[in-house]
Amino acid sequence: MKKLLALALAATALAAWRPALAADLTEWRHGIIEPKSDAGFALIPLQERFTTPQGLHVTIVPVQSDQIGLKAMLSGDLDSYDGAPNSAIVAASRGADVKVVGCAWPQLVQGIFVTSDIQTLADLRGKAVGISQPGAMPDMVLHAALKDEGVPASEVRFASLGADADRFKSMVAGLIQGAVISTEFSVIAPPTIKLYKALRDVMPQFLRGCTMTSGKTIATRKEAIAHLIAAEMQGLRVATTDKALEVQVTQETTHAKPDDQRAAYIWDNATKFGDIDATMPLPLDKILWMQDLLLANGSMTKKMDISALADPGPRELALTYAK
Repeated sequence: MKKLLALALAATALAAWRPALAADLTEWRHGIIEPKSDAGFALIPLQERFTTPQGLHVTIVPVQSDQIGLKAMLSGDLDSYDGAPNSAIVAASRGADVKVVGCAWPQLVQGIFVTSDIQTLADLRGKAVGISQPGAMPDMVLHAALKDEGVPASEVRFASLGADADRFKSMVAGLIQGAVISTEFSVIAPPTIKLYKALRDVMPQFLRGCTMTSGKTIATRKEAIAHLIAAEMQGLRVATTDKALEVQVTQETTHAKPDDQRAAYIWDNATKFGDIDATMPLPLDKILWMQDLLLANGSMTKKMDISALADPGPRELALTYAK
């Protein structure tokens, strides 16, 4: 784990967005899912112009999945991380010290992609589909989508293939016949690959991205986590209104060519469909829905008190700092 985080810290794609060290700033280590064509939404809120006024020096740590972010936070390698809350819900139900403090992405921007010969998910029987890791968001939503269409998950072969780009490349190469990946790839997909369904339409209750920390951190550093949330709120206001800036940050971070339309596609859709909420609410109804989904697929064995997982205190404080 420490080796992974050390490598992540050295990622040159993020170096330009790390604030300069200042003695009077509180050190904070924050994990984000490895940047892709929505990178600007994750990185702009962590720029110096938002974090320094909040009294923070934030070290950005890219992680490959929600589960890795959770493990790094629980081990003390991170102070907080952004990701889908499903892994946090499961961990909390088993006694782990994890808290959800705000959700910037109330909807999914991913979709189910299939090869052109697939007409329904039933056609995936006996075929391979790509996920990131078992139990992570792509795995969860694929299982749920298969169940909705009456396809036993046991009749589909699940392949753990890392990040969205890895799964897309595997589809292009013909190694898998389906995957959950960001809808941005519809812009560059060859005729052999198509978007089957956008997940915001299939699972509108699924929370795509929340900020998680530990109860211990809230107890000992509540002001700091509140200031982080405030910086995220302020940065998201800019990212959701300044398309040119968000696209620029994304393209510079991902080393995309100037004519690459994926970042613009994500910005247009995220703002059009309300995929991002700069107020970072704590939608308990959606967290409860996700708990029911986790119970149904066997990831959890008993219900838990969601109020013990969702802590509104830091966000309430952040609202006073983000004006």
